[in-house]
Order: sequence, then C-alpha cells, then structure tokens
Amino acid sequence: MRFFTSLLPSLLLSSASLVAAASSWSFDDATLTVQAKGAGVGAGSKDKLDPNSPLPKPISLGASDTLKLLLTTTDGKQAKRPHQAFLTIREPVTGLEESFVLSVKENGKGKLDLSQKDLSFQFLTSSKPIEASIVIGSFGSSTPYKKKVFDLNITRDPNVPLAVPEKPLRYAADKEIHHIFRAEPRSPPKIITLVFAAAVVAALPVLLGVWAALGANLDHLGKAMGNAPIPHALFFGSILAMEGIFFLYYTRWNLFQTLPAAAIVGLVAFLSGSRALSEVQERRLAGLR
Repeated sequence: MRFFTSLLPSLLLSSASLVAAASSWSFDDATLTVQAKGAGVGAGSKDKLDPNSPLPKPISLGASDTLKLLLTTTDGKQAKRPHQAFLTIREPVTGLEESFVLSVKENGKGKLDLSQKDLSFQFLTSSKPIEASIVIGSFGSSTPYKKKVFDLNITRDPNVPLAVPEKPLRYAADKEIHHIFRAEPRSPPKIITLVFAAAVVAALPVLLGVWAALGANLDHLGKAMGNAPIPHALFFGSILAMEGIFFLYYTRWNLFQTLPAAAIVGLVAFLSGSRALSEVQERRLAGLR
C-alpha cells in the first residue's frame, strides 16, 4: 500500500507531462532549400530544420535565389492545420520584424517561397544575420510554437541600386514664424509739402481772374443765399470739409479713419449740391443769368 502511495505522485507527474507534450504545436519533416533562378530541380543547398534547435550556420540568400520552406505542422504528435503559421524574420539592430504566411493544407503540409523582392529594404541593408523564427498557433488550449530556426544572410547584387522609398510625411510642430510687417507709410518731407502748397495758393488768384474774365456775377451771391441759404452753405462747407479730411489723411489719419468721414461729407455734398444747383437753374430759367 505504501508503495502505491509513493508511486502515485510520480504517475500523476508523468501523465501531466504527456498531456502537456500532446497539447503543444510544433512541426516535423521541415526542409529548407535555397535555389538559384534557372537552376534545375534538386539544385541548391538543402537543410533539415529541427524544431528544438536552430541551424548551426547561417543561410545565404542571393539576389536571384529563392528560399523554399516545406514542413508539416503538428498538434502534439498529430499532423494538423493551425489557424496561424508564419515565418517571422527580425533585424537584430533595429528590431524590425516582418512575417510571411505559410500556405498550409488540411493535412498540415505547409510551404513558403521567399526571395529578396519580398523583403523590405531595411532587411536588404542589414549588416548582421537576420533571425528567422517559425510561429505556429491556433484556437484551443494547445501551446503555440515560436522559436528561432535559422539565421539569414542577405547577399545583394552590387550592380543593382537599392530602391529606398521616401520618408513618410510626419506632422509635427514647425519652427516659430516671426512676422515682419511693412513699416507704416510716411508723408513726404515737409519741404516738398510746402512747395506744392505754395503752388496751389499761387494758382488761386489766377483761378479767380479767369473766373471773372468768363463773366462771373458776384451780385447774385446775396440773391442765391437768400433763396437757398442752407443748401449753398452746406455745399460750400462740405467742399472745405473734404479738403480738411484730405489734409488729415495726408498728415496723421489712416485709411480706416478717412473713409467713414469722407462718406458722410460726400453724402452731405451730394444732397446739398443737388438743391443748390436746382436754385441756380431756377434763376437761369427766370433770365437772371
């Protein structure tokens, strides 16, 4: 009785080990072949992969070579098709990984063909051997398989340039922008202003002389102011106000200050000028001019 009691834990441990071994994914009958383009059937190197230890020497993949992987996926000791089966390669310096799907049939037979054109340019420029692992997993309680099986050396053709894609656009904070605004417009020198002002003042006597030579009648000034004093006064005042606005714009105002004032004075000039001209026309029709 004591013998069976002492043997029971050992039997349970052995049974658990058998169950664990029977519920793990792995592979069997795996061969790795590197065949050059145009070579006959069976040509090239051929290695047998062990699911428990990687190959002792790296596999070389040339520019015109094709790597062919054949294996049988197993769940425990039974050949079975998993949900996922990959050959994953990893660049040891950058840590970049890329996975290639194995084509697996219902009986677990899987295969994969791989050449340099299938690899990203980062792997083609690697200076160290690339780690290659097999990943097998599926639904259920079976333990997935992931182990390194061999190292891969990429041998490029030095006569063929490497096509490196452009860097993708990255959105980030741009450099600080310092706006340089144009300086405010300045009035011309005072001497120029005085010269032109003197020219305008000197032209006033000439204007009055020409006006008198053309037959201007100042005697009607009192009659015009008597018939329509407000329109004539507003029209004359609006002309002087507009000149004052131009002077302020020339000396100190900006455009946003000038436009509202000019609009108001212009409206007054239009309304009062229309009434003043109507009064002048009435006197012409009466034969007073």
